[in-house]
Amino acid sequence: MASIKIVLRKEIKKDGTSPLAIRITKDRKTSYIYLEYSIPQNDWDAKAERVKKSHSNSTRLNNYLLAKKAEANNESLELETIQKHVSAQTVRKRIKPTAQGSVFAQADLYIERLKQDRKYNRYKADKPRVERLKEFLKYDITFPDLTIALIRRFKAWLKAEHQVSERTAMNYLVVVRSIFSQAIGEKVCDYKYYPFGKGKVQIKFPESLKKGATAEDVVAIEELDLSGKPLLNHARNVWLFSFYFAGMRVSDLFRLKWSDFHAKRLYYSMGKNNKGDSIKIPEKAEHILAQYASQRDKTDLVFPELKGLDSLDDLFLVQMRIKTKLKVINKALKEVARTASVSTPITMHISRHTFGSLSGDRIPIQMLQKLYRHSSVSTTIGYQASFIHKDADEALEAVIGK
Repeated sequence: MASIKIVLRKEIKKDGTSPLAIRITKDRKTSYIYLEYSIPQNDWDAKAERVKKSHSNSTRLNNYLLAKKAEANNESLELETIQKHVSAQTVRKRIKPTAQGSVFAQADLYIERLKQDRKYNRYKADKPRVERLKEFLKYDITFPDLTIALIRRFKAWLKAEHQVSERTAMNYLVVVRSIFSQAIGEKVCDYKYYPFGKGKVQIKFPESLKKGATAEDVVAIEELDLSGKPLLNHARNVWLFSFYFAGMRVSDLFRLKWSDFHAKRLYYSMGKNNKGDSIKIPEKAEHILAQYASQRDKTDLVFPELKGLDSLDDLFLVQMRIKTKLKVINKALKEVARTASVSTPITMHISRHTFGSLSGDRIPIQMLQKLYRHSSVSTTIGYQASFIHKDADEALEAVIGK
């Protein structure tokens, strides 16, 4: 049987450390697998095959080395059970993970694929999350070492060191889960090491309080005199237009074309889930459209945000432009709200919450599902639950009185 030992190689790197390695000896022939870590020579106990306590990360490194040695012994034993005669080099090839088998390598691949798939919003959101993961780990590790305990420590570190909320921490864990799933799909990690699921790390987002503008707020915004203030008027227009169409997402609104409107109806497919339908154009929305009719050009786009792009087919560039323009619109909406004496924070996303809040329990849930373009009615029920307080209010009043 092959002899497996953890050793510290003699070569000294520029930073004064030497690389740790697994030494495989079989039939007096030796082969090495270099590990991800290097330490100073005086921090190594060769006889015990352990990092001395003088090293700041000795406990963590020793746990890592024990796991690596056990893994190497298991792989060697399994191989020699199948084959009677194997060389040290064959054992090495069986043990050594592929070049893409580390957490950092798979994380980089995950981010690169988001960029290649032109998923700008996820790319921009997840790239700094990957950087935070690397900051926490400090060193590259393999997936078996990305344990349940380590992931829970990562979450605690995010909250303690970076003061993130529970919801934000969950978003980080979603990225870790995606990277892990990718590694399993790439066959560089066995599913038995998967740390997420029942009895393991569970990703559960806390319920968020969704708050929309009041009916009085909407009227105040509608009636606000913004003559001579074209940017504020435009921001007000797109916010109201979104509201009039059941909180249409800004990514769909900016893509609207004049050809989408026909016979007093709007025909469009929601970009998020490709669900298509048509809806009658409210009279108030027609008044807004009339303000842009003279600006119609070869792009056929109703609103100006995406004009100037060579094509709407490059999703990465389109999403990048939408995000840039959205910042401008939201900044202008802040001024609109201040001018209209509206205390509720007004953003494009709030238009969707406003529709949900004002619809309350007055519209059948199946109709709301259609208006929101939700794939499942359970999604609509969950969304509306944030806005419907009538039953709870009446129950409270029944006990304490009005």
